Amino acid sequence: MPVFGRRLAAFGLLLFVAFGAAAQDEVAVPPVARVTDLTDTLSAQQQASLDAKLAAFEHDKGPQLAVLILPTTQPETIEQYGIRVGDAWKLGRKGVDDGAILIVAKNDHRLRIEVGYGLEGALNDATSERIISETIVPLLRRGRWNDAINAGVDQMISVAGGEPLPPPKHRAARSHDSQGGWIFPVLIIAFVGMSVMRRLFGRFIGAGFGGGLLAFVIYLLTAQLIVAGVVGLLAFLFALLTGFGGGRGGGGWGGVGWGGG
Repeated sequence: MPVFGRRLAAFGLLLFVAFGAAAQDEVAVPPVARVTDLTDTLSAQQQASLDAKLAAFEHDKGPQLAVLILPTTQPETIEQYGIRVGDAWKLGRKGVDDGAILIVAKNDHRLRIEVGYGLEGALNDATSERIISETIVPLLRRGRWNDAINAGVDQMISVAGGEPLPPPKHRAARSHDSQGGWIFPVLIIAFVGMSVMRRLFGRFIGAGFGGGLLAFVIYLLTAQLIVAGVVGLLAFLFALLTGFGGGRGGGGWGGVGWGGG
């Protein structure tokens, strides 16, 4: 055989061995089951309870849902592995393809909801992402595996059964709520500081200090520069015109008191 032919044959053999080794390294798809835990994360009782929940939903509504927990999907991505699992398990009613699989790669810290065509309208990408990021992942980060899987399955069941997810909680709103707890203390500090500054430096500087501090706090809470400026200006004018905070040489709260709001 010519030298070129031998080299070509050796190269072909090398490719064959490489591709064969890669194929052998792929994680095997386990037999189809409603609940498969290859990591021993869930107890036998927890798996049985989850299996019963999925079986009851399948009996009542029709779509087939499953859970697969495995150590890793490497060398494949969880998306590639999920496609293989979906093709092998073929969940869902024939002709409807209304199946879905929650896949958790524990060591990879990766999750995926593999959805059949019949459920793509309900369990679309956005909904699946919300179930994973808002419900499952926060519980997994706290080590609550059984709670995380069950909460995710509950939402998959709800959506697959025709019920929408609850509205998402806006982070900005949560942030404002958490910051709102120190509005009252800051108001006290502002008015006390206004009084002290006025005693030391006069009415104008004291009013300016209080108005500026209030404007800064309102801006932190609302991220609205105009609103913060208006509130600060009103506080400044109020303190300046009413004489709030006492004078340099004496006085006190006077007739100005706290009101509701």
